[in-house]
Amino acid sequence: MLNFLHLLRWQDIADILIVSFIIYRTILLIRGTRAVQMLAGIGVLIIVYFGARELEFMTLYWLLGTLLSSIFLIVIIVFQRDIRRALTQMGQATPSFSRHLEDTDLDLRQLVTAALYMSRKKIGAIIVIEKETGLKDYLESSHPIDAILTNELLISIFRNVSPLHDGGVIIRNGRIHSARCVLPLTKNPYISKSLGTRHRAALGISEETDAVVIVVSEETGKISLVQHGAITSNLDKHTLSARLEAIFKPKEPPTTVWKNWLINK
Repeated sequence: MLNFLHLLRWQDIADILIVSFIIYRTILLIRGTRAVQMLAGIGVLIIVYFGARELEFMTLYWLLGTLLSSIFLIVIIVFQRDIRRALTQMGQATPSFSRHLEDTDLDLRQLVTAALYMSRKKIGAIIVIEKETGLKDYLESSHPIDAILTNELLISIFRNVSPLHDGGVIIRNGRIHSARCVLPLTKNPYISKSLGTRHRAALGISEETDAVVIVVSEETGKISLVQHGAITSNLDKHTLSARLEAIFKPKEPPTTVWKNWLINK
């Protein structure tokens, strides 16, 4: 045992830790998605491939060998959505490439007021608030507005008589950037079948980006908040306000407050 430890270099330990971390993050990324079943299917093909070689089923062995020789390309095509999301998360974790929105004046009161009004009147709405991941890809077919964020304007957009009420509204840099945005629907097979198109679109955009989405159900009037592929439903005024405050205006930790006090002194 001591001889084995003596042979280990610090590079070997670092290598093992890095690979373990990558495997762990990959499992967290694909957990609860269709990728789990697809990986299981690929695993079955690999087992059958080696079984065919041992049993000398040459035709099956050749066929699976030809298929598995292109497995890298197949994985990229099948898991392109998940790979794009993983690379996006890596970009968000890199300070030099992330967008800093600390100076953005996002009026949360206008959002809460609009959501509560539409909830009472059962006006369906989906409001997407951009964070660090840019949403330019979803603006191509939208209607540009670029207006000050007010609850009156949001309510007007989502009224049934408005030509812009279909699709979502994107909030960028504290302003109403675009309306009638077409959003991707979630492909998660495990979500509740009771969720409608708006909630599925909210989940879809939150799975691909770090955007925060407010959804108002047209059928029930319930308000939901969606982020990172997770949905919290049936929110009231205080809960919605508290959650938005925690996301966009988090309180400074005591160490930061103390540091700022010393600098000002």
